[in-house]
Amino acid sequence: MGTLLTPAFGTIFWATLSFLLVLFILRKLAWGPILKALHDREESIREALRSADKAREEMANLNSDNDRLLQEARAARDAMLKESRDLASTVVSDAKAKAKEEASKEVEIAREAIQVERKAAIAELKAEVAKLSIDIAERLLREELTDSGKQKTLVDKLIAESTLK
Repeated sequence: MGTLLTPAFGTIFWATLSFLLVLFILRKLAWGPILKALHDREESIREALRSADKAREEMANLNSDNDRLLQEARAARDAMLKESRDLASTVVSDAKAKAKEEASKEVEIAREAIQVERKAAIAELKAEVAKLSIDIAERLLREELTDSGKQKTLVDKLIAESTLK
């Protein structure tokens, strides 16, 4: 019961030799390609990370360009709106000024026409008054001059008035 199992020296020798041979073959055939594949994989991951960073930078640049273009478009729109408002204001003020000027001309023409009509009416009224005055004076003189005594008195009065002046 107390015997230990000990392997034979030949078994240990051949097992060790087989192990070393498999180790050598694996090192030459498997580890090289495995390590190379791991290195390639690591390099492709690094390259993918660099590309992602580059894409992120490009996206940030595009976003800043988009923001800049958007600001420029807004500024251009605001400038166009201001110019349109200014132009509309100018057109309206010009139209108002022209209408006011036309109205002033019309009022002035109407005043002149009224003045002409007024002068004509005054002249006509004066002519009528003069005609009436002459008619009245003529009638009075006829009536006064029918009597010869009154004629002499009137002539003396007229001579006296004319010499006083």
